[in-house]
Amino acid sequence: MQKLRAALAWFVAVGVTAALGSVIQTQFNLAMVQQLGAPVPITVRLETTLHDLLNFAPTYAVLVAAAFLIALPVSGLLARLWPGGRIVLHALAGGVAIIAALLVMNAILPATMIGAARFASGVAALALAGALGGLLFALWARPRPA
Repeated sequence: MQKLRAALAWFVAVGVTAALGSVIQTQFNLAMVQQLGAPVPITVRLETTLHDLLNFAPTYAVLVAAAFLIALPVSGLLARLWPGGRIVLHALAGGVAIIAALLVMNAILPATMIGAARFASGVAALALAGALGGLLFALWARPRPA
């Protein structure tokens, strides 16, 4: 039963991180459009955010899933050594996983494919979304007392 809880928690963590990352990505892109002088009314923001949630988030979820597939088991192993730090370790792993995935992606691709990752503030915002995913994983995959 614990493995099922962990698997479900992992899927939720990936989904939340990908959805939040998609919203962050959209808002960074729209901010860049505004800096060019184009108006971006709230209706355009909402429509673009919804479009990206439906179209960008699933693709981004693949990147998040791959990163979490490595990071969360590692933080789980570390949590066996430091049980009191389990929540912090998983949250930290989620954030670091996103940073690592973005760095690897930017290193192997000819261009930065995620606009928000062009800025330190964008990478930090995406990493915070990853940390939230790691935190949710830690809370929902927590072993139940016997």
